[in-house]
Amino acid sequence: MFTIGEFATLGRLSVRMLRHYDSLGLLVPARATSGYRYYAAAQLAELNRITALKELGFSLAQVKTILHDEVSTDELRGMLRLRRAELDARIAEDHARLNAVEVRLRLLESEGTMSTDAVVLKEVDAVRVAALTTTVSAFDSSVIGPTIQPLYQQLCERLEAAGVQPGQGISYYDGTGEEGQPIRLGAAFEVSVGPDPSYGFEIVDLPKIPTAATLIHHGSFETVDDSYQVLAAWIADHGYRPLTHSREVTLEFPADKDKWITEIQMAVTST
Repeated sequence: MFTIGEFATLGRLSVRMLRHYDSLGLLVPARATSGYRYYAAAQLAELNRITALKELGFSLAQVKTILHDEVSTDELRGMLRLRRAELDARIAEDHARLNAVEVRLRLLESEGTMSTDAVVLKEVDAVRVAALTTTVSAFDSSVIGPTIQPLYQQLCERLEAAGVQPGQGISYYDGTGEEGQPIRLGAAFEVSVGPDPSYGFEIVDLPKIPTAATLIHHGSFETVDDSYQVLAAWIADHGYRPLTHSREVTLEFPADKDKWITEIQMAVTST
């Protein structure tokens, strides 16, 4: 048997909290005499369950009910894993929101200072690619980034399994961006093979773009909105209108994402 102080030390919580648990009937001492409380070593496992359930977000009243229902160790382990997954997802969402806020702040700070001198108008050749496609709701980096990155991971695995050698990476988009209208998004690599039913990806022939406003973006895709702002300003200033499709061609992609070099290709027409 352990005194309440010893048990508190072993359980890494306060004596006051143990007394509170006792008053609730949540963790009653194994023996109590003349105002002294004593706990059995086996009660540490029960205390661990209480702590685990509290960390899942349950109230003490709910914890008491769950314990009285005799939740098994496997069930409790499953509940903890579910809670961990929920917390991981929340952290990822918060991180994405933080990145989006930082991008918007950077855009606001750079308004009126970005140069459009680097924009080049040119014809873009047709290209054959291996691709995985999906749809997104908006031309928004906070939406596109988390969607396209897993596609590229899957595509690399499938290309390797098929024994197909990839060339340059090309992200392509097709859609108006109007509310309620989905945007087709493709994660692709340039290839020189024809279609094959055994492939776990599409073979797509991207058409020639007769007139494209292009700009070289330096850095990760987390900062690509800056370059799109430059491109948009150039298009507006030079009397062009964007068409419904654009591409991003990765020219260099070292391990350091801040050193990536990508060419943005926006199909345009004169007004």
